Amino acid sequence: MRWLDSRIDRRVFWGAALLVLPFLLAGALAPEATGGAANRVLQAVTTHLGGVYLGLVSLFVGAGLALALSPLGRIRLGRDDEPPEFSRTSWFAMLFSAGMGIGLVFWSIAEPMIHFTSPPTGPAGTAEAARLAFEIFFFHWGVHAWGTYVVVGLAIAYFHFRKGEPALVSRCLAPLIGRRRAEGWPGVVVDVLAIWATVMGVVTSLGLGALQITSGLHLSAGLPDGVGTTLAVIGVITLLFIASAVSGVSRGIKLLSNLNVLLMLTLLGFFLAYGPTRAIAATFGRALADYLRDIVPLSTSTVLFGNPEWTRAWTVFYWAWWVAWAPFVGAFIARISRGRTVREFVIGVMVLPALFSFAFASALGGTAVHLDPAQGGAIARMVQTVVESALFGTLRQLPHYGLLAALANLLIASFFITSADSATYVVSTFSTGGAERASRRLIVFWGATLGAVAAVLVYAGGLNALQTASIVGSLPFLAVMVLLLAATVRDMWEEIRTSPPNP
Repeated sequence: MRWLDSRIDRRVFWGAALLVLPFLLAGALAPEATGGAANRVLQAVTTHLGGVYLGLVSLFVGAGLALALSPLGRIRLGRDDEPPEFSRTSWFAMLFSAGMGIGLVFWSIAEPMIHFTSPPTGPAGTAEAARLAFEIFFFHWGVHAWGTYVVVGLAIAYFHFRKGEPALVSRCLAPLIGRRRAEGWPGVVVDVLAIWATVMGVVTSLGLGALQITSGLHLSAGLPDGVGTTLAVIGVITLLFIASAVSGVSRGIKLLSNLNVLLMLTLLGFFLAYGPTRAIAATFGRALADYLRDIVPLSTSTVLFGNPEWTRAWTVFYWAWWVAWAPFVGAFIARISRGRTVREFVIGVMVLPALFSFAFASALGGTAVHLDPAQGGAIARMVQTVVESALFGTLRQLPHYGLLAALANLLIASFFITSADSATYVVSTFSTGGAERASRRLIVFWGATLGAVAAVLVYAGGLNALQTASIVGSLPFLAVMVLLLAATVRDMWEEIRTSPPNP
């Protein structure tokens, strides 16, 4: 343990290991049994507690916007005269790459096509179904997703950079539970839950992302579409994200994040140039207007579109997934936000990435929905049979397919490396008592462990089971997030109340 890093908190490290390992072993050795049990629990959670997820995630969005617009928004995450550590471009690139990148590439075509062919209400395959599909996508990938990250990220950034606390979730709760409990076993439990959510989410995403890359290589380059290729992809990506994580945030992660956004803009430009440009623009404009018009009723409803089963299967599932990712994404966003004001942090994290996601999905998904009827429903059938092939099936309908496929494969790999190395960095920080820079040995250890476990789960077929289990496991952290929000607002308000007036 000391050889890995002398600052390791043994209570957190071994507590996380004892919590995570049984689920990883169950997913590898008995994937069907694990998946069945996880699905039953997930069904119970979404049925009985779906309203809790819907209500609290909407609360997080409202609270974040209220903080930004209130006098608390002028508080700086650092010293009062401290400038931001990163430029706005690099800051946006890193927070977007860690929080959304690969999932957006995966679902920008697949999800609108699914809602277009199987809407929650009304007939399928119509213009109205297409319009509703993009409004749903905007709702699922908009401010509600990023609002969950704001709660965790703002708390850690404020207490770490402003108050000098270690970069741990537990230390942010000291104003509510007291410093002794935050440093004792209650705090250990909170940090173990944060590592649990990070490891479970990243391992499943690493495996699922490798499956998408394998599918892309198969469809574009003719490589075998099998477990062997996927394991090779995991091995290569693991080496790359370890190298990036070891180089630190200011070098490897920053450069890769900037590359991600550049590649994404290039792919977006291809779709605008060679796709149905007018249809893309119309899709974006209508969906954004529908989203802004309906965001309040959608956010305050416990049964969307009068379809409770659809609400549980899609919206509640998404909200639980964002909560599962909140510890790692929030902690990483906190790390790169030193020197920002609360107002800039909230608007930058919650609004800008959502708008960029909307534009990207309108281009890719809008092209697919526009072209599908002329192709006799070929894209829709591909999404229904092999969902990870949606992107490359659409790219085949555009000129310069070879170039586009290579660009898409590079973008997926780059996004995935960035998400994985960000998570490795965060897990290393959580397991060393909040050290801003963990040892290279510990980073390599965590990176190799995550890659190896993902490979085992891919080989055993247990990724879907573990993904469901990780979402179920997000429920305890939802309560932690409520406490984080309360502690942050309370301490910020006290600071504003007791600070001298501006001259």
